[in-house]
Amino acid sequence: QVQLVESGGGLVQAGGSLRLSCAASGRTFSNYIMGWFRQAPGKEREFVATVTWRGSNTMYADSVKGRFTISRDNDKNTVYLQMNSLKSEDTAVYYCAARRTGWGQKSADFGSWGQGTQVTVSS
Repeated sequence: QVQLVESGGGLVQAGGSLRLSCAASGRTFSNYIMGWFRQAPGKEREFVATVTWRGSNTMYADSVKGRFTISRDNDKNTVYLQMNSLKSEDTAVYYCAARRTGWGQKSADFGSWGQGTQVTVSS
């Protein structure tokens, strides 16, 4: 399996921006579809965004559409999540995940996960 390490989380005011990064190692990064999920306290983990092997297709949760952008750099083995116009409800631990095949929002279909990075949005 691919190993994933997230970074870039922190504390930001509502309306601000953050860019999360997820560095992959251990396997050929371009063979994996990548995704971002998040989990707020007391809530289930939820889908945020996903991107295909070469970045040609993306999918977003309705709650982040138009504010967040997922992208990847296969030369750097890294996937990004640019988060703009942040809201207090975006506060959560954000997880990077990888899958070899398939397309969708189900967390159970992603076989590799990072440890998560905390994003806190103050209002």
